[in-house]
Amino acid sequence: MSSKPTVLFVCVHNAGRSQMAAGWLRHLASNTVEVRSAGSEPADHINPVAVEAMREVGIDITSQSPAKLTWDTAEASDVIITMGCGDACPVFPGKRYEDWKLTDPAGQPLDVVRQVRDDIRVQVQKLVDTLRT
Repeated sequence: MSSKPTVLFVCVHNAGRSQMAAGWLRHLASNTVEVRSAGSEPADHINPVAVEAMREVGIDITSQSPAKLTWDTAEASDVIITMGCGDACPVFPGKRYEDWKLTDPAGQPLDVVRQVRDDIRVQVQKLVDTLRT
């Protein structure tokens, strides 16, 4: 990894989990990490309940948009975190991979999405700690 690692968060729609994870990483790691997120089948917009849950903790993800996972984006990333994208996620030798088992916030009420948000924060903090060592 370079002095500024690149982390890619991937889920199916790139509208909830991966966007919240990217928001947390930007918040917790500041500008020490390049943050990307993508989806194997991106939605048209970010899940508004995920936006609200993140807003509650002072993180604004409204400037982000779901993006299509591309080979180039994955290849250029040092760490790839998957969240239920299945076989659509490419595998590259030498990359660090983690698969986070998280509830999909799609169609869930705010109280469930808050729990997902908090679970993601714990995972992202662990990630930040390992990137700094």
